[in-house]
This record gives sequence, structure tokens and C-alpha cells, in this order.
Amino acid sequence: MKPNLLYMIIGALVVLVLGLGAYILREETKPSGVELRIDESGIQLQEN
Repeated sequence: MKPNLLYMIIGALVVLVLGLGAYILREETKPSGVELRIDESGIQLQEN
């Protein structure tokens, strides 16, 4: 296996782990309860 390919695979895995970590962190820090959104399309009520 060429060294450049190995570095590319390791870099892709690092990006994947960082992206998954950011997604999990964002999902766990979401406030629980009811979300009320008012915009151009009207009023939206969403239960979390």
C-alpha cells in the first residue's frame, strides 16, 4: 500500500470521527421540551 493512500485513509477516518462527535454533542445538548418557531411560513410547534 502506498504511504499517500494510507495518509488519505487515516485523514478520512479522523474527519469521520470528528464529524460524528460534533453531531452527537449537538444532539445531546438540544433543549428538551417544546420548540416554538415563528417565520414567514407561519407558526410551528414541535415537541422535542
